[in-house]
Amino acid sequence: MMLRLAPTLLLTGAALLAAPSFVLAQGTPPAAKTDAKPAVDTTAKGLPLDGIAAVVGDQVILVSEVVTAVNQARASGAKVESAKDLAKLEADVLEQLIDAELLVQKAKLEKVEVQDAEVLSSVDDQEKKIRQQFKSDAEFKTALKEAGMGTLEEWRKLQGEQVKRTKLQQGVMQKLQRDGKVTSVNVSEEEITEAFNAYRDRLPKKEARIGLRQIVVATRPSEDAKKKARDKIDSLHAELEKRPEDFELIAKRESMDGSRELGGDLGWNRRGRMVPEFDRMMFALNPGVISPVVETAFGFHIIRVDRVQPAEVKARHILIRPRVDTADERRAKLLADSIATVWRAGGSYDSLSVKYHDNGSGEDKSIPEYPRSELPEPYRNALEGATINQIVDPFAMPDPSAGVSKFVVAQVTFLDEAGQWTLAEYRDRIRDQLSEERKMRRLIDNLKKQTYVSVRYDPAKQAMQP
Repeated sequence: MMLRLAPTLLLTGAALLAAPSFVLAQGTPPAAKTDAKPAVDTTAKGLPLDGIAAVVGDQVILVSEVVTAVNQARASGAKVESAKDLAKLEADVLEQLIDAELLVQKAKLEKVEVQDAEVLSSVDDQEKKIRQQFKSDAEFKTALKEAGMGTLEEWRKLQGEQVKRTKLQQGVMQKLQRDGKVTSVNVSEEEITEAFNAYRDRLPKKEARIGLRQIVVATRPSEDAKKKARDKIDSLHAELEKRPEDFELIAKRESMDGSRELGGDLGWNRRGRMVPEFDRMMFALNPGVISPVVETAFGFHIIRVDRVQPAEVKARHILIRPRVDTADERRAKLLADSIATVWRAGGSYDSLSVKYHDNGSGEDKSIPEYPRSELPEPYRNALEGATINQIVDPFAMPDPSAGVSKFVVAQVTFLDEAGQWTLAEYRDRIRDQLSEERKMRRLIDNLKKQTYVSVRYDPAKQAMQP
């Protein structure tokens, strides 16, 4: 039997503390100090310092984990007005901790993996959003201490553990859905209306939103730069033909993307996740075989598949990008200007986007609606004051991987001011959320039938003790 030393994160997408997750705010700051009575008084009642709340498979959920999660919930607004309320809250939290553990264990059985770099990036994003809610670094650190975190490092470690567990839960749900092992659940209009009416006062305020369609013009390398990159990748391929076992070392030394530090590791991928040229080669390779050079919009690649399982492969690559410079950037800007001119004169967006949009940029062609406050700064500046259907002047967006800018030609397709949500606006979100929660509930109930679960802590009985 194994003990987990850190509290788990409650189920992502499941109802939390009796409220649907569509009403919960994201990026909750560290809980402020509260006068709330602890969920369990482990000294006054003569209890040991800690105890076992539940056993799930070979994992133990501690009473202290329940205490921590309950107190965080109370500090974040969960109402507790009596001992009965507190016992109900504790029971709900314990049930959700059990549910989360069942999903994490299923993720491990399904060989779902979470990359450390992905976890670190999520923690960095959380810290950035939370810091923005405090006036100073000192105020932020004070809030951490009041929440029981001695240092920022402790908070980051805890958040990292929680993020990893959450991503494992999300990953296993996605995998089981892809494999057809999670069936859809219908939600009636009456249920949607009931949920909206019950929680409309707790919904976040509607932010000002904007929608657009765009053509992203990449800064392309010159033919001379492409030849130099091709010569470089060819030399690396020749090196690998002599020493194929050095693939990871060469990737760490030469590859020109974020997988470099991981020896080119791209993790597990299903068909369609990579650009077509890369995808075709990756799924054609046998494990351990070095591919020929593959050219994509990103540059030149050498690929090696490490492991294969049904419908998925685990691969590595080495990427060499052709160099681009300011002359290439000026050429891209002129092209973006000409696209805007043709589009404004009545040119077909579909034709222009097929011909010029950089599909390797990761930028969507259409963004139906997006919060204005979350727009990257170049978008905010360019779209300020824009009207519906306006095609704004092309603007630059940094392309960190290339070290230059790419250029965006965009048309405004939707505008909405801040205010209260209506049922019509929120209907699809509620339907999707309720459906997801019910699918998850059905899955977890099945997992409970297959896994040893023993609840050792009864909040109701605990509340009755003197």
